[in-house]
Amino acid sequence: MRIIQINMQPHFGGGEVYTAFLCRALSTLGVQTRLLHHREAAFWNKLQLPADTELVAVADRQEIERALPPGRHWVLTHGGLPHGLDSIGQHLLTGIAHMPVQGRDPAQYRGLHKVFAVSRYVLDGLLAAGIAAWPEPLYGVANLQERGSATAVGLRQRSCYDWDRRKVRDRLLGYCEPLLEPLRTRPVFTKRAGLTLGIVSRLTPIKQFPLLFTKLAPVLARVPGVNLEIFGAGGYASVRDLRRALAPIRSRVRFWGHQADVATVYAQLDYLLSGLPEKEALGLNVIEAQACGTPVLAPVAPPFTETVVDGVTGFLYRDPRQDDGAEFSVLLNRLVSLPQALDPRQAADHLAKFSFDTFVERLRPVVDWARIHTPE
Repeated sequence: MRIIQINMQPHFGGGEVYTAFLCRALSTLGVQTRLLHHREAAFWNKLQLPADTELVAVADRQEIERALPPGRHWVLTHGGLPHGLDSIGQHLLTGIAHMPVQGRDPAQYRGLHKVFAVSRYVLDGLLAAGIAAWPEPLYGVANLQERGSATAVGLRQRSCYDWDRRKVRDRLLGYCEPLLEPLRTRPVFTKRAGLTLGIVSRLTPIKQFPLLFTKLAPVLARVPGVNLEIFGAGGYASVRDLRRALAPIRSRVRFWGHQADVATVYAQLDYLLSGLPEKEALGLNVIEAQACGTPVLAPVAPPFTETVVDGVTGFLYRDPRQDDGAEFSVLLNRLVSLPQALDPRQAADHLAKFSFDTFVERLRPVVDWARIHTPE
């Protein structure tokens, strides 16, 4: 059996990690993938995809249509159906919802025969919007092998910018940055004394980090010995706004840019900080951190209530927009005095929910369903 997956994201993120382990799980179940990807996405060849995954670079709707084989096949899009592809209705059209539809227009999913959610929170939004959704979420996998491995030089600081080439300002700055590179020093990460909180994420608007730290930075400023390490990159505006929000603790914040070796990153953190909840679909970084033994601090709201066991794999606190960070302040003072951080790896049953083997078993009935609806 063969599936045609469509992922047109030009940048590497959680959805692309999900695509990689989905290809691997499908291969385990005897399903070969033809992956149609954005022509400018150069990272696919660097991922550990199974041998039966065929990569096809495409630029637009016409090239996508030409890459689809004749007959009726199983087509799965990452996100909604790309604009203008309504004409491929002879195929079994399905999609992965990597983002919640709460607060968004769900129209992009209405042309699909079935939509698969990455969390119960996303699934609830799809069902409320009347979308034909698979009844169980396809939770992601804490699989770090796509991200790279440790190097001899350790975690060296990189650019914190992920330039958006669609914007004139970002294009100009993106061209200038390499010219300044020889003038910069790129220090190697060393953990500082005190409590280390960390962000391991693309610095995208959906995470809402600037809004989060307008509430949390004043709290952090009142507690000495707490440092913040940021591993990830984002557009100019996202980084600018985050720096502004972090002004009260500027001397205790370091930006390290995108790092491939995230397993080593998690090992350097005492706690991972999530972003704000309502625009987040699942948070693979939250799952990955726990699998590496790093507990998580997150607001007590979906989807984090699905991925974090309060007091066991991390701590959930009241959304700081509701109390100006008062509950986080109490929690932070408690964390500073704790003799030892939690070890999420002790919660084996919880982590098993996000294992590759469990993902394969969740996917098995999906494959059986697709076999019924497509010819051999």
